[in-house]
Amino acid sequence: MDTKKLRQKILDLAIHGKLVPQDPNDEPASVLLERIKAEKERLIKEGKIKKSKKVYKGF
Repeated sequence: MDTKKLRQKILDLAIHGKLVPQDPNDEPASVLLERIKAEKERLIKEGKIKKSKKVYKGF
């Protein structure tokens, strides 16, 4: 197997969560993202961080 195919295979396994054992007790990513969003909003309201500027990415 050449380097390019090996790299692609490793990436494929990583994307599908097959490189390390998965913990069924882990929360879904969507829940984690919501918690991060809520925490960020709380810190903005408290004035501890500034609201991030939206960056326009033209296509």
